[in-house]
Amino acid sequence: MAGIELQGLVKRYGKTQVVHGIDLAIEDGEFVVFVGPSGCGKSTTLRMIAGLEEIDGGTITIADRPVNRLEPKERNIAMVFQNYAIYPHMSVAENIGFGLYTAKLDKAEKRRRIEETARTLGLEPLLERKPSALSGGQRQRVAIGRAMVRDPSAFLFDEPLSNLDAQLRAQMRLEIKRLHQRLGRTIVFVTHDQVEAMTLADRIVVMRDGRILQVGAPMELYEKPADVFTARFIGSPTMNILPAKATTADGEQKLEIAGNAVALPSRPAPLPAGVLVGVRPQELRVLALGETADLVLPGKVAVVEPLGSETFVHVEHGDGLILASASAKAPPVVGHEVRLGAGIDSLRLFDAATERAL
Repeated sequence: MAGIELQGLVKRYGKTQVVHGIDLAIEDGEFVVFVGPSGCGKSTTLRMIAGLEEIDGGTITIADRPVNRLEPKERNIAMVFQNYAIYPHMSVAENIGFGLYTAKLDKAEKRRRIEETARTLGLEPLLERKPSALSGGQRQRVAIGRAMVRDPSAFLFDEPLSNLDAQLRAQMRLEIKRLHQRLGRTIVFVTHDQVEAMTLADRIVVMRDGRILQVGAPMELYEKPADVFTARFIGSPTMNILPAKATTADGEQKLEIAGNAVALPSRPAPLPAGVLVGVRPQELRVLALGETADLVLPGKVAVVEPLGSETFVHVEHGDGLILASASAKAPPVVGHEVRLGAGIDSLRLFDAATERAL
C-alpha cells in the first residue's frame, strides 16, 4: 500500500497553465475523490500521478518515493479509465490477466491471481465469456479486475462510471466501496458527479480552474462549504444563494433579504455590507398556515416536483426562483401563494465580494 503526496504540482500546455501549484497529502489506504466541473484539472492531475502526463513543476511522491522521472509501469499503480478498454477478441479471464503476460510469474500463479480477482468481483461464472456477452457493469468489473490482478499499491479511477446508466452506476458505486473496504488500498477517484463523491470518499477534493478550493470529509464540505462554488457544487439539489444586505442597529446585526429581515446571533466581527446567504432546499420548507420561522420568504409556486418520499417546489421570489421542500402528502398547488421558512442555523453566509464563507 502507499500514500501519495503532491507538492506544488504544475501543468502547462504551451503558455496556458491548467494546474496551479496544488498541494495534497493522501494517506495510505485512503479513498480520495477529486470532483469538479469539466476542465477544472482533475483528470489532468490524475494522469500526472499515473505518469501519463509530464509534470511542469512540483513533486509527486508515492510510498515515500519521488516518481517524477519514473515511467507509469515503475510506479506500482493501476488505472481504470472511463472507457472499458477491454479486448473484444479475448475472454474475461484473458482480459483480466492481460497485465500479467509480461510478469515474471509462473502459469499457476497467474491463473491463481486471475481466479482470485474474478471471485472478488463476482466474475467467476463469466471467465470464458467474451465482452460482447457481458453487460456494461460486468465489462467495467473486468476493467477493474485487470487493474486489481497486478496487486498495485494504489488504484486510480478516471470517471469509471460515466458510461453506465443510473441503476448500474449505483450498483458499481457499492461494489467499488466494498472493494476498497476489502483491499484497504489507496484509491484516487475522479468524477464530475457529486453524488459519487459524497457516497464513496473518505475525503473530497473540490477543484476549479486548476486549483483546489476545499478538501474535507463529505459531510464537512456539505455542512461547512468554504465558498459559494463548493456550496452549490456539493449537495443535491443545489443550494439556494440569495443576495442580502447586512445592517446593525442598537448593537444587533440583521440581514435584509428581499425586504425580509432576520436577526443574527452575536458575531465576533461585523459582516461586510454585501452578503450572500446560502440555504439548502431541504432546510427551506413551505410553512403551514400560522407557522413561523427565523427567516420567512413569500412567493408564488411555479413548479412542483413530487419525488415520492419528498417533494420539491420551485417558488417565484423577486426576480428568480427559489427551491424549497414541501410535504409529500400535501404539496402546494401551482399558482398559489406560499411562505417559505428556514431556521437561523441553516443559513450559510458568504462575502458577496470574495464569495468566501464568513
